[in-house]
Amino acid sequence: MGGVLSALGMADEEIPITHQVLAAQDSKTSAALIQALRENENFVSFAKKSGDAILARDNEDAAKLANGIEIAIAKGVLPKLTPTPYTKIDVFGKTAPQVADELIGHLGEGFKGGVLVLVGLSGTGKGTTVDILKNKLPNCTTWSNGNIFRSLTLLAATYCEQNGVAIKDALTPENLAAWMAMLSFGQFNGKFDTKIAGLGLDLLVSEHANTTLKGKMVGGNIPTVAEVTQGEVVKFASDACKMMGEAGVTVLLEGRSQTVDYIDSPHRFELTMSDAQLIGMRRAAQRIGAKSIELLGEAKDDDAVKASVTLALSQLCTE
Repeated sequence: MGGVLSALGMADEEIPITHQVLAAQDSKTSAALIQALRENENFVSFAKKSGDAILARDNEDAAKLANGIEIAIAKGVLPKLTPTPYTKIDVFGKTAPQVADELIGHLGEGFKGGVLVLVGLSGTGKGTTVDILKNKLPNCTTWSNGNIFRSLTLLAATYCEQNGVAIKDALTPENLAAWMAMLSFGQFNGKFDTKIAGLGLDLLVSEHANTTLKGKMVGGNIPTVAEVTQGEVVKFASDACKMMGEAGVTVLLEGRSQTVDYIDSPHRFELTMSDAQLIGMRRAAQRIGAKSIELLGEAKDDDAVKASVTLALSQLCTE
């Protein structure tokens, strides 16, 4: 068992599945579940299925993004690019803090802000690593293209509502260029933010990220808009991140290489997993842990915990 725990970056010791361990829903929970279920045929099968699903989804997403980038190149929004090499960090056998420390070590002692680009397969811990880096690096923030896609979608939907046209018919190169010109990034009210100004709209993204930009008008149209605006959003993100980096801000940007290759930065990292099987095991354990807590209800005794894990695995395997 020690090998599995070491692979998860944990000490080679037995971890009993208690209510406290299960409720934590963290890396220790996953390690305990993998330890307990590693010889279970249903778990092995479920872990393989989970890993295959992650790889398939990543490949599908990569293909869609690549297609979006090709559309942007054809429109002249983005140039054809020779990818910049990434520094690879193998997360196998390391805790998230160890991965973060290794990454920081590559920045050098003179690092005083800039853009850090992070890529890797789902399940390699990008999100967790970013959370740790936010607490370890000075003047740190994260960047997400999501709000820019939502802002652009809001403008597109507003235009369609005002002109009585369908969203697909409105997504012309001329309209997209006009809407992108209505988005600006800079210092507003003493902090970096994105402003939407046009078509009767005048708002800051930070103040509407969880309201207007998550409303029905936006949510249902995002896939249609995102399919043809990868280039516009990537270009906007690159300019925004560069502005913040030059101002001494440490910008953490997590994404897929097809798009973040266009972000200007010498600090580029790829998280890898030398034992790819463990990605599926971790994802399977995460789902079993979450389902187990749901099934437990108010019960906390060890027998109930054990029964909930068994039932969770059984139910997930039949979905």
